[in-house]
Amino acid sequence: MGEVIRNARKGLGVTQKDLAMTSGTGLRFIIELEKGKATCQIGKALTALHTLGISINLIPPPAHNPPSKSRPPHETEPMTAIGFKTHLVTSRDQTS
Repeated sequence: MGEVIRNARKGLGVTQKDLAMTSGTGLRFIIELEKGKATCQIGKALTALHTLGISINLIPPPAHNPPSKSRPPHETEPMTAIGFKTHLVTSRDQTS
C-alpha cells in the first residue's frame, strides 16, 4: 500500500508534507506509511488513499452456497470501500 501511495503522490507532483496537510495526518505518518510500516493506523491510511483518489475494492470470499436469485446484488458483488475523487490542495494553491 505504501508504494502505491508514494507512486500516486509523486505522479501528482505532491510532497509528503502537502499530502499530510491535505489528509489531516502528520508528516511522520505519511513517511512511515510510504515505507510500509505495519502498525500504521488503518483510518489514517484510508484517508491518505482517499485524498489521492485511490480506490479500494473489497471482494468477499465465495459463499459456501450459491447465492439465491432473491439476494440483493450488493451481497454477491464486490464492494467498493473508497471510490471517489478529491481535489488535492497543495501549498502552492494556498495564499498566505
